[in-house]
Amino acid sequence: MIKTRPKGVRRTSSRSARTQVLGTGAARAAASPSGRAAARVAKGAKQAVAAPQQQAQPQPADKIIVSNLPPDVNEQQVKELFHTTVGPLKEVTLHYDSAGRSKGVAAVHFQRKGDGTKAYQQYNNRLIDGS
Repeated sequence: MIKTRPKGVRRTSSRSARTQVLGTGAARAAASPSGRAAARVAKGAKQAVAAPQQQAQPQPADKIIVSNLPPDVNEQQVKELFHTTVGPLKEVTLHYDSAGRSKGVAAVHFQRKGDGTKAYQQYNNRLIDGS
């Protein structure tokens, strides 16, 4: 069956590629008076949805990622620091590479919501040990 079909013949459509991509329904709807009103309502709905996002307050966090730690810092030291200065912890996980060396990144999970936010505000972009 494949051999009986002539080579080099392409199927063509009466619609151009541009019409297929862009469509014509939207252009016709925007041209009519009711279509313009619907477009305004849709535009207003988009603006109404976007407005609360700009005024939204960040939600309290209970988990933070601490990076740029020296390679000699262990989980117990990170746990002690955040427990004494911020609050009780659920878990501290220090990340290691395949050779067992510290990557200098730790995930700190607090027991109370908001403690992560508090720790972030207290320690973000600051040196912890002063060196």
